[in-house]
Amino acid sequence: MTDSLQMRALIVDSANAPLRLASIARPVPEAGQVLVRIAASGVNPLDGKIRSGQAAHARQPLPAVLGMDMAGVVKAFGEGVSGWALGDEVYAMATGIGGAQGSLAEYAVVDAQLLARKPANLSMREAAGLPLVLITAWEGLVDRARVHAGQKVLIHGGAGGVGHVAVQIACAFGAEVFATGSARQQAIIEGLGATFIDRQTLVEAYVAEHTGGEGFDIVYDTVGGETLDASFKAARVYHGHVVSCLGWGEHSLAPLSFRGATYSGVFTLLPLLTGKGREHHGEILHQAALLIEAGKLKPIVDPRRFTLQTAEAAHELLLSGAAQGRLVIEI
Repeated sequence: MTDSLQMRALIVDSANAPLRLASIARPVPEAGQVLVRIAASGVNPLDGKIRSGQAAHARQPLPAVLGMDMAGVVKAFGEGVSGWALGDEVYAMATGIGGAQGSLAEYAVVDAQLLARKPANLSMREAAGLPLVLITAWEGLVDRARVHAGQKVLIHGGAGGVGHVAVQIACAFGAEVFATGSARQQAIIEGLGATFIDRQTLVEAYVAEHTGGEGFDIVYDTVGGETLDASFKAARVYHGHVVSCLGWGEHSLAPLSFRGATYSGVFTLLPLLTGKGREHHGEILHQAALLIEAGKLKPIVDPRRFTLQTAEAAHELLLSGAAQGRLVIEI
């Protein structure tokens, strides 16, 4: 920072342009907002899509500062904010879409309703890798499907960003959990507490093996495409519920209807884009923090470390698909 009114930030000027480190004006919190000194910023696939100009649904015009996930410290707050004190450690998915400045900067102003206290047993780096995937997993399993003890839950993509959190949430709620993945991901999935299913296995085969042909009580699709179609065939007869956070494209609902099952879609960005339900995002992060502090949920973070100066390498790693967990940039 050059002075108290400036901060460093990474800017994308146009589609597919490089990340440009610049000094820009530090934001000032307005009514209902909190100024956060950002310690770490999570990297998500959606950041890459925004950067390439392929995410119209995120409503983030370029040039922009990217970054939706963050962890940091409260430094100031606007009129009407209560429940927070200077120095509080927080985490949130609160920036980087809908025209809002992202978290690849030293400071950001965020809606106080979106914040939650950072889990005490996580580092800033670990916490910054969680919000988007955590909220997405929670909305699907807890809000939509009402996961509970005694159910059989199938998570497609169990070693992925949303998937590895979904597996742990379902286990924490007492469900018997199964998860699909590649052969090299078997140890990760089993380490999270789920029964591994090779993603090459035919849906009819694993439904027969693990449910006696009845199907799973909950199927969470985090992959999309043909995997969502397979999910419709894997739902339990009469009582099954399929959830997807990638339910785009055209799909036949016939296999789901023939089983008398139901479907829900998850669009995690909706509260940030509409202003409706923002307080629920903060509440999800608060409830999840209790599981985290109880040792029932932990993010998998790629061991490689990045800063504002080396953030380009993190984005390249994201695009390559070679990340070994959540990617985080330390500010």
